[in-house]
Amino acid sequence: MTVIRTVAAGLALLLAAACTAPAPPRGEASTAGSTVCARPQRAPGAETPTTIDVIEQAYFCILGNYYSGATLDARSLLTAGFVALTQEVNRDGRDVPEAGMPALTGDRKADWAAFEGVYRKVTDQVPDLRDKLAVVTLEAMVAGLGDNHARWSHDAKRPPDYYDGDGYGLGLQANINGPQVNGNPGVAVPPLFVTTVQGGAAQAAGLRAGDIIESINGSAPFIDAKATPAIAALYPQYPEAHPVRLRLLRQSTSRRWSVTLKPGLFQRDLAALQVVQSKLLDDGIAYVRLRGFAPDSATRVFKAISRLRTGRTLTGVVLDLRGNGGGSPTEAIRLLSAFGHGKVTAYQCTVDGKCETSWTDDTVELLGLPLMVLTDRSCASACEHFSSAVKDLRLGQLVGTRTAGVISGPAQSYLLRNNTALGFPARHHLGPNREVIDRIGVPPDHYVPLTPKDAAAGRDPALAKALTLLHK
Repeated sequence: MTVIRTVAAGLALLLAAACTAPAPPRGEASTAGSTVCARPQRAPGAETPTTIDVIEQAYFCILGNYYSGATLDARSLLTAGFVALTQEVNRDGRDVPEAGMPALTGDRKADWAAFEGVYRKVTDQVPDLRDKLAVVTLEAMVAGLGDNHARWSHDAKRPPDYYDGDGYGLGLQANINGPQVNGNPGVAVPPLFVTTVQGGAAQAAGLRAGDIIESINGSAPFIDAKATPAIAALYPQYPEAHPVRLRLLRQSTSRRWSVTLKPGLFQRDLAALQVVQSKLLDDGIAYVRLRGFAPDSATRVFKAISRLRTGRTLTGVVLDLRGNGGGSPTEAIRLLSAFGHGKVTAYQCTVDGKCETSWTDDTVELLGLPLMVLTDRSCASACEHFSSAVKDLRLGQLVGTRTAGVISGPAQSYLLRNNTALGFPARHHLGPNREVIDRIGVPPDHYVPLTPKDAAAGRDPALAKALTLLHK
């Protein structure tokens, strides 16, 4: 035991020395000067610390590969990164005399050199913050793109007792969720109410679908009909564990009460984990719910409809895409191809207007059935690719509410030198009519929103409307 403690103490001293040593001069950074980023060819190795050289690689990766990188003012990225850097130092109760933004000229390489020089002076003054400062700087630079498909994936963690399929959070879903909170909050409309109780703290506290959330941690979810940042607290990600206090109203009884929910693991309903669910409705209508455009999801939908069609005549299909956060554009195109051939489904364009055309896959067999698609504000990305094509090409009708408006373009992933992934679109998405959908969404042909009373009573007005349309 004494030997083990001695070795551990020695390692601690070495680590402490490494953490307090000044950042190596530029010429001593070995291969850190490489700014080339490449698409991953294999599973990455273990993640290593983020450094100024990783930030440099990400900076030039964005400028060289992002869809508007050629015309992007790189100073905006450096400014966003420097703001985050100084804010983090301030949050730690310190400041650094050298932490002043350098003059930037618009010359990308010269501006980077100026940024890096000041960055190194700052981090050398607070070596214990070096790792944290690198992380917040790069996160802010990526966020500075203002792109809902730009991500830096790093430091992924799971709860210790996590089992595949578990959920983490408060155990509820509200009518404003997912892409709305993180990508396009401007599309959210009041009131905020519970749509599904999944388990965990929400279930233990007796929450029900239809309960209106009047405040979150004392803050209103809407001010002047505009969503506030308070709503994000409903969807904590591990390891966030701060309790969330809700003020609730149950319309059926006029009861108002408060409850505090603590985030944690909860077991999800197995049915909710299925990518495809299907059933036969009255008058031979096939109902298929697709939760995401995962690999082979189109084939699963075709098989589900085929099973429902066996021994009977189908009169239509209701495809439920509510809550579908997207996925593979290829799968969206394959599914579209069952309802129309020889069609343009979308355009993927560079900043200078050079576009690639996405066509239907005409090897997919046509179903030959009327189509109704249920959409909502959580239908995002590839889900919007599908929905916009259905609407523009008149392959069916959309019923429900406008989609999320979170479809800047298909993201491509690039591997950084510390084995983290940087993802962003190389091209911008336009609908079949060359319309911009990002931040706007796709409007339904028939606007049928869910209300708190509907949710409380278990009614589905959008599905009812879709069936009425198919029966005409």
